[in-house]
Amino acid sequence: MASLDLEVEQRGESLRIRVRVKPRASKSRILAVREGMLQIAIAAPPVDGEANSELVRTLAGALGCGKSAIEIVSGAGSRSKLVAITGLTLAELLAKLGRAET
Repeated sequence: MASLDLEVEQRGESLRIRVRVKPRASKSRILAVREGMLQIAIAAPPVDGEANSELVRTLAGALGCGKSAIEIVSGAGSRSKLVAITGLTLAELLAKLGRAET
């Protein structure tokens, strides 16, 4: 479950999590938490920022927040990314990710 394993850093008004993206999946969805990182399957290919845009859409949908609340802080060209999320408390983030895991 996400609440037990996910490493979350509070930085000002945002929460930062590490994400490992698996592009070109059949469907975009949150998979699991492994080694403190949130594993996310993305249906888009890693071309011209499509996977990053799909990552933001997928997280926004799972967390019930706007896309503007999610920012890729580092790793835009990598499968491993640092993502900042604003507008949620730690408890809300963990509860919503726990429900979103498949």
